[in-house]
Amino acid sequence: MIRYQVMAEQDSRLVSFNTTNFFFFLYKWRKPLIIICLAAAIVSAGISLLITPKYKSAVILFPTSTNSISKALLADNYGGKVDILEFGEEAQTEQLLQILSSNEIRSRVIKKFNLMQHYEIESDSKYKMTRLFEEYNSNITYKRTEYMAVEITVLDKDPQIAADIANYISDQLDSVKNKMQKERAFKAFQIVETEYKKLQNEIRAMEDSLTVLRKMGVNDYETQAEAYNVQLAIALSKNNKEAVRAIEERLKLLGDYGSAYVSLRDELELEKKQLSAIKAKYEEAKVDANQDLPAKFVVDKAYKAERKSYPVRWLIVVLSTVSAFLLSVMTLIIIENFSKKKFLTNKTENIQS
Repeated sequence: MIRYQVMAEQDSRLVSFNTTNFFFFLYKWRKPLIIICLAAAIVSAGISLLITPKYKSAVILFPTSTNSISKALLADNYGGKVDILEFGEEAQTEQLLQILSSNEIRSRVIKKFNLMQHYEIESDSKYKMTRLFEEYNSNITYKRTEYMAVEITVLDKDPQIAADIANYISDQLDSVKNKMQKERAFKAFQIVETEYKKLQNEIRAMEDSLTVLRKMGVNDYETQAEAYNVQLAIALSKNNKEAVRAIEERLKLLGDYGSAYVSLRDELELEKKQLSAIKAKYEEAKVDANQDLPAKFVVDKAYKAERKSYPVRWLIVVLSTVSAFLLSVMTLIIIENFSKKKFLTNKTENIQS
């Protein structure tokens, strides 16, 4: 019976760690806790002073809704109205974010600002590119804002370089996007240009053939045939053999080449209509291949920051101190409970003996 009472008392003491006991516990261990918290604050403050401060600069921009210049400015029959001043939507924002994250943008920034040297990475290091990309990704970030804009954020130990990098990336966005689109637009222009010139040559050949037929005397098959038949009837009625012979020769010429004339004339008319349609597409493709439009609207350009953004030293000190305090409390609770348990165990064994 005594054994069970002791065990019950032990369990009661182990679980009776309520709020009041907790404050007594903190008071009991106040000196170690104060020393640990002060030490953590001093160490974290010292470490924060060793961290290189960084300055933040950012560019805010909106994407445009226009992809094809010709569709926006030249094409009359394009379905729907296109406003070149309209802001883009979610799809265009995601496209810009993907372009900003491309290797092309990253390579241009690294080369322009010599980031390998700027980030103090040894050129003969085994993993130099890995370290360079890690530094790049930690200092240069892109995100979509709640208003569907794109924010380019750059952290750097030099505030002017941070602003320059952010503005440079914004400028390169147009160049990279236009380059990507121009590769496709130029291929399309080459295809249309080939068909356009081919049709021009075919029309020119038809016109040359019609010129030859006209020089031979075939100018308008239907009108000439009707006129010659009337004249032939008059010549026959007058028994004018010379006139009949001359008219019959002309009718024979019309018979030999008339069908070719009619065929060429009708085909030429159709080809010219087709050429007119292809010419419109040729002009549109030429504009898309040779002209540029900005891919963005810049809301805010980056400027040189006057105050550092990283590290936030007071936050480092507070978090480190709180973490040290909580860890110390947990450790002391475990130690104290272990000591109590050991004490009660020994006491129980003494009673039993």
